[in-house]
Amino acid sequence: MSTGIDMGGHDDTTAPPALFANRLKVYAKAVQGPVRRIKWALLVVMLGIYYILPWIRWDRGPGRPDQALLLDLEGRRGYFFNLEIWPDEIYYLAGLLIFGAVLLFLVTSLYGRLWCGYACPQTVWTDLFMWVERKIEGDRAERIRRDKAALSFDKVWRKVAKHGAWVLIAAATGGAWIMYYRDAPTVTMEMLTGQASATVYSMFALFTITTYTLAGWAREQVCTYMCPWPRFQAAMLDDQTVTVTYQAWRGEPRGKYRKGESFDLRGDCVDCTQCVQVCPTGIDIRDGIQLECINCGLCVDACNNVMDKLHRPNALITWDTFANQAALAKGEQPRHMKIIRPRTLIYAGLIVVLGAVMLTAMLTRTRVDATVIRDRAPLFVTLSDGSIRNGYTLKITNRRPEGSEFAVTVDGPDGLVASVHTPDGRELPADNVEVRGDTQGALRMFIAMPRKAIPEEQTPIDVHIRNLTTGEEASVATVFVAPPSGGDRTQRVNSVAPVQMP
Repeated sequence: MSTGIDMGGHDDTTAPPALFANRLKVYAKAVQGPVRRIKWALLVVMLGIYYILPWIRWDRGPGRPDQALLLDLEGRRGYFFNLEIWPDEIYYLAGLLIFGAVLLFLVTSLYGRLWCGYACPQTVWTDLFMWVERKIEGDRAERIRRDKAALSFDKVWRKVAKHGAWVLIAAATGGAWIMYYRDAPTVTMEMLTGQASATVYSMFALFTITTYTLAGWAREQVCTYMCPWPRFQAAMLDDQTVTVTYQAWRGEPRGKYRKGESFDLRGDCVDCTQCVQVCPTGIDIRDGIQLECINCGLCVDACNNVMDKLHRPNALITWDTFANQAALAKGEQPRHMKIIRPRTLIYAGLIVVLGAVMLTAMLTRTRVDATVIRDRAPLFVTLSDGSIRNGYTLKITNRRPEGSEFAVTVDGPDGLVASVHTPDGRELPADNVEVRGDTQGALRMFIAMPRKAIPEEQTPIDVHIRNLTTGEEASVATVFVAPPSGGDRTQRVNSVAPVQMP
């Protein structure tokens, strides 16, 4: 048994490794350059789209929502400008999500985590929160110094002002999100006047707290620990993927630089750590590609600014492929990126197929649909003349805003007779069934056939619905159930008349 003391009198016991580590707060420094300007431009555009889009109006006629983009949960509709999606057409949304995912795979295989660095909502709102933080508390060195200093009035009012601004931005974010599900002007007035429902206020609070927490406090922790994307995006990279890269062959051996010193026999990296100080996730890009790197490229601006001051060539940190970097390290000629390669062809092919399927579905989409549900109890009814009758629930969906007349026909064996009734039993003319606009009409349908005309116990039949105005059609296949041949007992048991036991 180990005593923890070796023969030399030294303690050989070691503490077990810690399962958790305290977060090292990242104080990202402001940087100027082309990359930063592109990120600002994209931030303004994407936030503008997010906040303005719910207020865009789109005339759909009287009595219908006039918001261009609206996911109406109460009305169970999705409105996308001139497109109206019903609950049973959720596959359009699923197809759009799959299309977007494959497109993201393609972009990642070509240019790495471009989405993470420029378009991810977490990145966009974190950038905005960090900009507010710098405006109120100062840049990196000032924030570090103030956080280490003792409590003071200056420290308190700046912290309060910063968090107050964050809460306002988070509230605007949460409020805008609600507007995608309720009419924007209406829900805004309801919330401001205290007339909104508890659900609206609770969802508003949820999105406000989420934005404030993730963009203000969690920040890089979301990208590192909460987001699944970094963990499987590596499977989409290869040696032809363009990522943010430190050119070690040119920068090493690194070391501090004194003015007037020659760069012979040393690398261009002066170990100023500016690339680390501007990184929003706090990593050192010189250590190679890492899980935390979001490919934002701010380190490129920071390094180029230093190289300009030293009159050295730019792009010590740059966007490049692994293959080209390996070639340059060996002194070979630069290798151009290969866009066409197996994985990009597969992704591009999937995008074309998915796009074609979705486009075809949209172009062939009709505004009439039908559902036929056969009665389960009783399976069939024996009429007084010996014929067999089945009952069905017929649902006709009229996706047009105006009411329409529909003709109902049934294809089946000779002798088949079909009738359509309202739920209260009133018979309707099968060649002129009216359904109000933007609704689903529920009707009762009865189909009867002479016993001798029924070919089998379950006879396939087709129900056809045709809009008399537009000519749009919908067909539904179902079955007509009858008792087996010679099965009088089965017939009696499944008939409406009760069976009396002696």
